Amino acid sequence: MTSFNFHRGCRLKGKFVLPFSFLLFASFGFGQTAAPGGPGKDAQWATAAKQGVGTSATAKSKVWFTLAQGVLTEVYYPDVTVANVHLLQFIVVNPKTKKVETEQDDAIHQIRVTRPDSLTFQQINTAKSGEWKITKTYVTDPSRDVVAIDIQFRRSNPNLVLYLYFDPSIGNSGMGDNVRGAGNKILAYEKDVYSALFVPTNIVSDFTVGFAGVNDGLDDLRKHGRFVDKRSGMNGGNLAATARMKSDDFMVSLGFGRTESEAWNNAEYLHPDDRKSRIFEEIQSTYEKGWADYVKTLPRVDAKYQAQFNMAAMQLKAHEDKANPGANIASMSVPWGGGANANEPNIGGYHLVWSRDLYQVFTAFMAIGDRAAAERALNFLFKVQQKPDGSFPQNSWLDGRPFWGSLQMDEVAYPLIMAYELKRFDKATWENHVKKAADFIVKNGPATPQERWEEEAGYSPSTIAAEIAGLVCAAEIARRNGDTASAELYLKTADEWEANIEKWTVTKTGPHSREPYYIRIAQNGKPDAGDKIELNNGAGFFDEREIVDAGFLELVRLGIRPADDPIIVNSLKVIDKVIKIDTPNGPAFYRYNNDGYGEMPDGRRWNWDGKYTGKGRLWVLLSGERGQYEIARCAAQLLESSAAERCYNRPKARLDHMLAFANEGLMIPEQVWDRKETPKNIDRQFIPDLKFGEGTGSATPLAWSMAQFIRLATNLKAGRNLDTPAAVYDRYILKKR
Repeated sequence: MTSFNFHRGCRLKGKFVLPFSFLLFASFGFGQTAAPGGPGKDAQWATAAKQGVGTSATAKSKVWFTLAQGVLTEVYYPDVTVANVHLLQFIVVNPKTKKVETEQDDAIHQIRVTRPDSLTFQQINTAKSGEWKITKTYVTDPSRDVVAIDIQFRRSNPNLVLYLYFDPSIGNSGMGDNVRGAGNKILAYEKDVYSALFVPTNIVSDFTVGFAGVNDGLDDLRKHGRFVDKRSGMNGGNLAATARMKSDDFMVSLGFGRTESEAWNNAEYLHPDDRKSRIFEEIQSTYEKGWADYVKTLPRVDAKYQAQFNMAAMQLKAHEDKANPGANIASMSVPWGGGANANEPNIGGYHLVWSRDLYQVFTAFMAIGDRAAAERALNFLFKVQQKPDGSFPQNSWLDGRPFWGSLQMDEVAYPLIMAYELKRFDKATWENHVKKAADFIVKNGPATPQERWEEEAGYSPSTIAAEIAGLVCAAEIARRNGDTASAELYLKTADEWEANIEKWTVTKTGPHSREPYYIRIAQNGKPDAGDKIELNNGAGFFDEREIVDAGFLELVRLGIRPADDPIIVNSLKVIDKVIKIDTPNGPAFYRYNNDGYGEMPDGRRWNWDGKYTGKGRLWVLLSGERGQYEIARCAAQLLESSAAERCYNRPKARLDHMLAFANEGLMIPEQVWDRKETPKNIDRQFIPDLKFGEGTGSATPLAWSMAQFIRLATNLKAGRNLDTPAAVYDRYILKKR
């Protein structure tokens, strides 16, 4: 995943709607003031390093929130692909000295998961100056499209004044928003998405709207210590609203709707008589009960890992769209944020569905016993995403429309494994989905236009492993449907490819070892030819034999090669020598050497200059994959009890490392920083403070990382890899013993 796009076409539905301006003037009774400086600075997505992602456990409430750097970042509505908020934070001003401090820039940030069985998050921001502290607790109303935030402001200086700053990004677009405010109400809208921000009556004493970063309320406060240019409404730009608060304890509700009245009804419902405390507690109680009931269904793991295990499972459930069952996106983030790409609704980030990522999530659902969620995932792939020729898009929107245009053969194979694991042997599944995908693999494999890192074409060990496993699983489904010809064809093809894996992907003349080892990919299936390969993200040209990754471990996990295979064992020595880094939180691995998908060496975000350059950092999920290999190695050795305990300590250590790589909010990132040096943060809004062995500005949480944690934890408890397809293992490992 290395580039981004958004979509969302909107239109009004149903009954006649009065002109927007009439509704606002009728309800608010104010005029509009024109302002220079439009349309404002480029809109930019916030950092992807989320410390919390929350939504209700119900399908009725279709709103999601994300938290980072002490503030509320994106809020999604009406589905997991549409962000409508860029930033909501508080500003603290000393009118006498004109000193202005913001939560994001001038506070020490702490985040708490308030209980281990709920997606309830609390941000605690303490001023670096020591003069104030703001505590914010976030939930969503399980029955309505609204985010509720409980605010507590504490100050040591009575002169300090609190302001609310709200920067919307309605419909995935930071430009083109319309914002109005009066009294205790702020409304933002674009097309048919409306956002209504509401605080209790008599709490707001002053208000202004301006172009973000040009003449908004924050700009006014920094220049004058108060509002000078007061504007109650503006249209068509990157707008931000700022309001002065008269209370230290109150609740903010942020409601959404397809119409103005729907958004207001959702927001104002939480403030029937300004009973802030009791109303918030009622919502929080219902919200937390929904998640607690879900967590009760989860298996138990070692106490040390249970809270992280629960969070991983809840996040996977949260990343499934509520109107499109089975559509789990990769992450509620745009990796590294930034850029002018938030001006228009044409960026997808990781708010898309990848067949491969959904397979990883599927394995986690199977591991926790949520078969219904696993079924929904497969149904989405087969009934929504699969193409008429049997293949699957590189990724897609929730309605199945392809986004990026390439083809990855492992993504065609994984749904076949899913169908086998779910015992979907019915005739309709076979004829309409499995057979089409398997025939496509036979016709187009084993080489792939892109491997799992979505960058290179050729013969990839990880892709070939998925293809072989997919064909064997498809053959079993064909046999059960009486199609012996197809079953024989699939097995014959799988066997031929299995016999040629080393020929296509193992070098005997590479620079990293005198013994044979797997390379990342061979463009022409000739791993000793010394062909030059151009790596993405400006990394340059290299001899194929130089570039290694650990994708060959899929051959073990999927049951095609035994864990003690000599080439597998030697290849791991190469991996440890070339792409392993020991961090304070444990060893971790690069995707491959010379990767360019990550921050610049000085800490600037990937693609900061629009040239897609950077340096790849360490991927957390690879520690989990290594742990699964070590489980397979232990399980195959039939060790006596004390030796087995020592053996399983190795994969257990990998789980410890994944646990340590998670942030305070228990979000497991895509990547962690790989060096002792902490660069000066010159890109604070988009990149967190980069610390050795801690998360970067990459996608956080990454659903694949969360799923891998669940998989490793459950497999450790079982003492074997539960996600290894039995039919594949029996054919290529058990029968050869």
